[in-house]
Amino acid sequence: MNFFIIGDVHGCFYTLEKILSHWNVDEEHLIFLGDLIDRGNYSARVLTTCMELQKSYPNCIILKGNHEYEFTEHYDKGGNPNWVRQCGEKTLEDFNRNHLDYKKIRDWCKALPLQYETEHIMITHAGITETEDPYWEDGEDSVLWTRKALKNIDKLQIHGHTPLKRNEPLFNETSHSINIDTGAVYGYGLTGLKVSDQASVLDIINIETDERDIMFL
Repeated sequence: MNFFIIGDVHGCFYTLEKILSHWNVDEEHLIFLGDLIDRGNYSARVLTTCMELQKSYPNCIILKGNHEYEFTEHYDKGGNPNWVRQCGEKTLEDFNRNHLDYKKIRDWCKALPLQYETEHIMITHAGITETEDPYWEDGEDSVLWTRKALKNIDKLQIHGHTPLKRNEPLFNETSHSINIDTGAVYGYGLTGLKVSDQASVLDIINIETDERDIMFL
């Protein structure tokens, strides 16, 4: 099967709805790069939609982003002041309005994988750098957090995390990587990348951000 890989959604529910209409369920794995929540207006609706997709479709894979990690830290440690101050307070208010169970969300986020890998493709939230352990979740150079130059691992790396703030992905020839976080929550649109199982880019879908998702930010 081919792949349809969606960048950082960040609570942009109405934009997510539109991009999902481009998913060919029978022919494509659907993969989310993480950072489903925070910043946009509809973290709860994005989260519940993705949880249902994962439950209903075996070919839907959802990776962990640093924002999912930060929520689990908030739950596990009785608070995460940095997260709450930056965007978490709004997210918690949205969870409460929608009567979401914090523990259920925590358990689901905690279990999300850090990577999806095939013979030709490596998909993570932030990419793999020259670091001893790219999967150490607390590490600043890990696949959850890094903003450094990525390592060429002889596979096509597909990642997000660092918002490009433009309506098209960025290919880096040196690292053979593609950043598809086009900054949906900043109004630059949500990007989905269609890729073959041999790592050929088949199509780029950029959906203009629905203003309802970011109004009053």
